[in-house]
Amino acid sequence: MTTHEGKRPIVAVLYREALPPRVDEIEELADVRLTKAAGLGEAMNGADVLFQWHSFSPALRENWAAASSLKWVHVSAAGVSQLLFDDLIKSDVTYTNSRGVLSRAIAEFALGFVLDIAKDSQGSLRLQEARRWQHRITRKIQGQRVLVVGTGSIGREIASLFRAVGLRVSGAGRSSRPGDEYFDDIHSSQDLALVLRDFDYVVLAAPLTDDTRHMVDADVLSAMKPTAHLINVGRGELVDTDALVDALRSGSISGAALDVVHPEPLPPEHPLWSMDNVILTPHMSGDTEEYLDDLGKLFVENLWRFSRSEPLRNVVDKKLGFVPGS
Repeated sequence: MTTHEGKRPIVAVLYREALPPRVDEIEELADVRLTKAAGLGEAMNGADVLFQWHSFSPALRENWAAASSLKWVHVSAAGVSQLLFDDLIKSDVTYTNSRGVLSRAIAEFALGFVLDIAKDSQGSLRLQEARRWQHRITRKIQGQRVLVVGTGSIGREIASLFRAVGLRVSGAGRSSRPGDEYFDDIHSSQDLALVLRDFDYVVLAAPLTDDTRHMVDADVLSAMKPTAHLINVGRGELVDTDALVDALRSGSISGAALDVVHPEPLPPEHPLWSMDNVILTPHMSGDTEEYLDDLGKLFVENLWRFSRSEPLRNVVDKKLGFVPGS
């Protein structure tokens, strides 16, 4: 396989422990240099492409001086804000992410949280462990209102799945606009504190940027219904953790289901661990049995496009920190 310049591209593959899937397919399209972080500088010398399989490694930033020939970087993650740095942002290097690969799995996980909360699965587990037979009344989710904060690929998948089971879904994005096939209406995320009183569940699926960091603060939490639940499948830093703890303790909100937190991993002494109105999972909502192969498949497709000078999928606006329109 040759590029428009008549030669095979050189691809540096940064990995941590296990190699990515589909390396044989990558080797059919390019000359491949497999490397861990310590060898990245040497591997990038003369390379056209970096496949950052070790998603959140700082090695590219640390070895940027060796990246003079790079034309394209692909990362096997959707959220990339913590990976971008000034030199990369200012460069002509194209940056792509893995948006969309994990969206359905994350949506299923978010729906699982809603069902877990509405049907009090955690309470049933505690009663089972205590060997107590105690009948309770649970909540029906049909007709309840959900605000999905983040109207990109993950947010739309969440909305589609939630609507299929009878939930009423609104969105919150960078600006307010009319509803569409996914959302009944779309609010500006700047106005969260003004609209939250109407919702039973608030689901966070936004990318982490300077504008969204701590977007759910004490004011936003105090604006939620006392019976409402916060669900976070986005990024932990979307939420002011201390303010969340205060809201959960005071009963300002009914509870939270958190696949992501800040800090991660959550320290053993952190109060969130011991709260009965909190469900915690260790940043696993997108990680299904097939997800690694799906991530590899996306890179192979994009490498095929790169080799033919065709437009790449999931090109990130490096100043915004996400794929426009996502």
